[in-house]
Amino acid sequence: METDSRQTSGSDAGAFPGFEDLKKLIEKFQLPSVDIDALIDWQRRDMEALTEANRQASEGLKALVERRNEILRETLAEWQAAVKDATSTEAMSKRAEAAKQGMQKAMANFRELSEMEAQARNNA
Repeated sequence: METDSRQTSGSDAGAFPGFEDLKKLIEKFQLPSVDIDALIDWQRRDMEALTEANRQASEGLKALVERRNEILRETLAEWQAAVKDATSTEAMSKRAEAAKQGMQKAMANFRELSEMEAQARNNA
């Protein structure tokens, strides 16, 4: 079985695994008027741009998940507080008001999460 020859020895060619191998392969064919270093540099920049886009997308999704979890914790705490108060005489009016406020907050949270998702997509 062939060993992995992704060892890097060039300056720009070694930025990502496999670029040195690509450079050797192109040199092997000795194509006239092909600037191998420019080709490798172009591929390296493409990989760096892709890596950065993925990093930004990952950060955006991470922020989205963290905010969603925070909203869930807050909502559960509010529902627990509402259930504790359910034994009082004015429980029905409190439940109705809590349900109304909960729905308004849920819609605001949904908008916020949608905006965060759109922002994450635009950044990527």
